[in-house]
Amino acid sequence: MNAPTSPTPEKVPLLTKLAFGSGDVGPAIATAIMSFFLLYFFTDVARLAPAAASVILLVTKTWDAVNDPLIGLLSDRINTRWGRRRPWLLFGAVPFGLAFFLLFQTPQLGDAGKFAYYLVVSLLLDTMFTVVNVPYTALTPELSRDYDERTSLNSYRFAFSIAAGLIAAVTHPIIVDAVAANSDVQTGYAVSALIWAVVCAAPFFFAFWGTYERHTPEEAESLPVLESLKRTVRNRAFRYAAGIYLLSWLVVQTVSTLIVYYLTYWLRRPEITPLVLLAVQGSALIWLFIWNVISRRVGKKGVYFIGMSAWVATSLALFAVQPDWPTWSVIALAALAGVGVAVAYLIPWAMLPDVIELDELETGRRREGAFYGLFVLLQKLGLALGLFAVGQVLSATGYITPPPGATAPITQPDSALLAIRLMMGPVAAVILLAGMVLVARFPITKASHEQTLRELEARRAASEPA
Repeated sequence: MNAPTSPTPEKVPLLTKLAFGSGDVGPAIATAIMSFFLLYFFTDVARLAPAAASVILLVTKTWDAVNDPLIGLLSDRINTRWGRRRPWLLFGAVPFGLAFFLLFQTPQLGDAGKFAYYLVVSLLLDTMFTVVNVPYTALTPELSRDYDERTSLNSYRFAFSIAAGLIAAVTHPIIVDAVAANSDVQTGYAVSALIWAVVCAAPFFFAFWGTYERHTPEEAESLPVLESLKRTVRNRAFRYAAGIYLLSWLVVQTVSTLIVYYLTYWLRRPEITPLVLLAVQGSALIWLFIWNVISRRVGKKGVYFIGMSAWVATSLALFAVQPDWPTWSVIALAALAGVGVAVAYLIPWAMLPDVIELDELETGRRREGAFYGLFVLLQKLGLALGLFAVGQVLSATGYITPPPGATAPITQPDSALLAIRLMMGPVAAVILLAGMVLVARFPITKASHEQTLRELEARRAASEPA
């Protein structure tokens, strides 16, 4: 698709917003299923020890520290007839789907063999996730420079993201159970993974066709790789935005990982898992659009404070929930948590393009890939830290891996149950409060961003030939 002819387009066509939003369907599905079910798959289906599973996740994220910034920097430097970012979507879609499918297979190997298999496949999936997701997210500032329009763009993106994650999270266990009824749970996971692998890959082709890039080859990044990374990290506004996102996403991923354990072993009601996930993600999807409207009145910071306050209260209430509480009360708390989850999706990503404009004013360069590469690293780091922390805490508190053939939840020790409740409640609340402190100190406001844009426009006008 050709870019709009206006030299400084502010509004984005609806079709472009839809195409852009569809690009987050695959990453959202993969993230949702891995967040809610990967550690459980490792421990209770593939039967890896929790400590071994968490080591796989830690090693994978160590590799992230290399591949995320690297792909971001490469996408700043390449120039093709399709642009700098979009070719990655076209050529990375199928390998990404294939790697996701392989992750949920259960090879008949010993403990060491299974550990090696899941480590290699996890590294492959992580790499392909980076290949498609970093250039995709870096498209955001290419589409509009408008402060509020970027919030709208991210609303479309995360509407697709949350809806896709919601559908995947709710229907994945249904597919697994349906297949397992006629076979076994391992086959159920394999069939479900095949379905979602196809669904993960397909939307990237629409995103490739329906978006555009207005970046010109003359603007390509010329700084050495290490110098570009150093300048990115030195950016004060970026450090705040990164801290806000990491803390928010760490809670999202930790709580997502714990929900299955919380419902299965504390409440002893695993059958309500789809309803709880529907309440969380469905509420987040609805509130995404509500927050988009409210942000135009109270700003991004105001939205963050309101939403996270609701989530802090919910976290403390979840710690207090007892096994004999009615199901409706648990679902109501899940829906209230979705109010804050929507903010965790929307606001940090809406802040980042403003940071990039400020960096352009200070350095004279457009370096979206470098910034988004590090942001995607934080996204996956939050997922990994959440899974790693849960695995290590469960292992340290005496979590019992169910024996082969177990058909009902076993009884876990009180120490493991208390750890699950603490991580769902007070620990999550403290991390969210720390994020609110960083938001209060974030240096970019709507007024300061508009001033940045005026100065950039003046600089561009002065550099044009008379």
